[in-house]
Amino acid sequence: MSEPLLHGFFRSGASYRVRIALGLKGIAYGNVSYSLRDGAQRSPAYLALNPQGLVPALEIDGTVLTQSLAIIEYLDETHDGPRLLPADPILRAHVRAAAQVIAIDTHPIQNLKVLGWVKALGGDESAWAARVIEEGFAAFDALIAPYAGRFCFGDTVTLADVCLVPQLVNARRFGAKDIPARLLAIEEACLALPAFDAARPENQPDAV
Repeated sequence: MSEPLLHGFFRSGASYRVRIALGLKGIAYGNVSYSLRDGAQRSPAYLALNPQGLVPALEIDGTVLTQSLAIIEYLDETHDGPRLLPADPILRAHVRAAAQVIAIDTHPIQNLKVLGWVKALGGDESAWAARVIEEGFAAFDALIAPYAGRFCFGDTVTLADVCLVPQLVNARRFGAKDIPARLLAIEEACLALPAFDAARPENQPDAV
């Protein structure tokens, strides 16, 4: 079996999620980098892999997978390592919901494409992104409040943690305030794990 190939970008939050999951599963992989601000993800060659023109895409097991959450769930279902989605169906639904607060309702409306629209309409890109992130974090913090432990849902890493840590990088980039203290504590616990540390943007071969 050939080594998986991750098409992404060091600063992409969605790519960061997949890097974390690959690390947690102990999967070695190759990298292909696309400079998002230069529009490399819109090249004909990449669009042939992912018609949406977004990163990441993962070439693995003879196919191309897109959308970070779908990729991570595939890895979770097909590879050994810590289970990122709990076996209990109720808890699994809560973990998915928290992850989606970030991956579906927060990150997409502060990504590069949307910020370009905000700028074109005369808005403040950073202020927009910061407000979106702050509101998302407030909801996320409330959803995980019933669960004590080092991580979002106890003392085991889940998909929610995999989504949270990259979003905190975005929060700092855009100057978000009012980040709940528990989220920062969870981030610290996550980054103490080798898979999270290795996946940091500054540790990637295309980091500039």
